[in-house]
Amino acid sequence: MSGPIIDCPEVKGKIIQSLKLYPESEGGCEAVVEFTDGTAFSCCISHKPAIKAQLYRPGVGGTEVLVEHEN
Repeated sequence: MSGPIIDCPEVKGKIIQSLKLYPESEGGCEAVVEFTDGTAFSCCISHKPAIKAQLYRPGVGGTEVLVEHEN
């Protein structure tokens, strides 16, 4: 995996009472963990949009891609 790791040592050793997963409108999700001591932890996971673009020439035998761009 790339990027920094998010470590959450404050939840270590806690006893989980429930785990709930909620879909978000933008395609991600939120995980909520409730602990027996009355605290809760949430984590939102989202997806970065990807952009792909092409300049192409359509043809009878297939498509000829002239230029491609991707972020």
